[in-house]
Amino acid sequence: MNCSRDLVIIGGGITGLSAAYYAAKKAEENGQTLRIAIIEQTSRLGGKIETLRKDGCVIEKGPDSFLARKMPMIDLARDLGLESELVATNPHAKKTYIVRRGVMHRMPPGLILGIPTELAPFAKTGLISVMGKLRALMDLFKKPRMSTEDESLGSFLERRLGHEVMEHIAEPLLAGIYAGDMSKLSLQQTFPQFAEVERKYGSLIKGMIANRKAGQSLPGLPDVARGSTFLTFRSGLTSLVERLDDVLREANVDIELGVGAERFEKLADGGYRIYLDNGNTMETPSIVVTTPSYHASTFLNDHVDTSGLEAIEHVSVANVVSVFERSVVTKPLDGTGFLISRKEKRAITACTWTSIKWPHTSRGDKLIVRCYIGRAGDEERVEWPDEALKRTVRNELRDLMGVTAEPEFVEITRLKRSMPQYPIGHVQAIQRLREQVGKELPGIYLAGQPYEGVGMPDCIRSGRIAGEQSIAFLADMCSAEEDKSGTFAG
Repeated sequence: MNCSRDLVIIGGGITGLSAAYYAAKKAEENGQTLRIAIIEQTSRLGGKIETLRKDGCVIEKGPDSFLARKMPMIDLARDLGLESELVATNPHAKKTYIVRRGVMHRMPPGLILGIPTELAPFAKTGLISVMGKLRALMDLFKKPRMSTEDESLGSFLERRLGHEVMEHIAEPLLAGIYAGDMSKLSLQQTFPQFAEVERKYGSLIKGMIANRKAGQSLPGLPDVARGSTFLTFRSGLTSLVERLDDVLREANVDIELGVGAERFEKLADGGYRIYLDNGNTMETPSIVVTTPSYHASTFLNDHVDTSGLEAIEHVSVANVVSVFERSVVTKPLDGTGFLISRKEKRAITACTWTSIKWPHTSRGDKLIVRCYIGRAGDEERVEWPDEALKRTVRNELRDLMGVTAEPEFVEITRLKRSMPQYPIGHVQAIQRLREQVGKELPGIYLAGQPYEGVGMPDCIRSGRIAGEQSIAFLADMCSAEEDKSGTFAG
């Protein structure tokens, strides 16, 4: 069966939903009546966003929060009437710990993305030696590298702050975001602001201090975002997906679940024919591709050079969420959780005391502990049977937290190939890809994780731009057809 749509969005994760929402909104503002479709290969919308509501607990099976100072998520929440549902982290649980040699050390206050901005607490930390601290402070006097060439995130931090800070503070904190190998991750793709700060201020520490002060007055932030690094939604991140689903269906956006887009061909009179894995086809003048790089490259590689996408490797991780009676935990939990560096050689890479960090996620008598398993070069455990994973997590929680009791229940989520590893030179490779797509495939736009980053606000921003670009393309195409008709009529 063949059908036609004005815009087809491939992928129903947060990027695709954002693209559809902002495309429909822009079309309505322009007075355009468009037929928009979302094609999603799985049986549900939201991608990695998935909230489990069970026994009075709000449990995130995928990401659990987003950076409070990234406005695309705030703007979308406002547009959807969800701003009142935003929740900040517990103001009484400011501490985060890093495990070194089996001991939890408090992460020094004032760290921003692993960079010290308050020197007194940094000087007191037991995470690194006196020599390591002195080496880090050399950043204040070390000449900047003015080159704009890409380098690895690990080499940059080691060059500026020394090996100890990179290994014992930055690696568990930053690599946790990507589950990656710091020596291979692209600086320009992951934290381009670091290189910009170095060039502008000559010192990473000085620059981050200046940015911290400037960020305190960021315009447009709601009150709930002031003083909190992260935000989430009271009923879980899935509430955002649910609202988008409702709004898009009200706008007559077609949502097809359980259907994959395999390939497409260019039509002689313009536009594209998409071949779906259920045997049907769909014709459209415009496509927004929001799928992971390994799918996007397969979809596009008959038409453009997709080597930039194929260079992105992916790491699989697992979340193991344990729910305990709070009374069984005898040690005081006065923070949000702990991080574990690669050098510790443990199964757990990070642990969030969810119901301490986010008090709304459980009743007062429950403790939710969420542990992360897997990172680049250490993914084997992700594939272990459930019982082996549960036993491993219980043993490590006993060693690190003194928890000997059995949890009331455990939820395990395996996120296969979920964490993209952006190689050095990624930004330039994606720029070349986009230029070629723009030239060879007019009306096709790329959005999401392979291009803009892993954070939800980044994906929302990317989806919005692509959705609005497609509407502008369709408007221009319509105008051109009207001009052509007018010429013939005359």
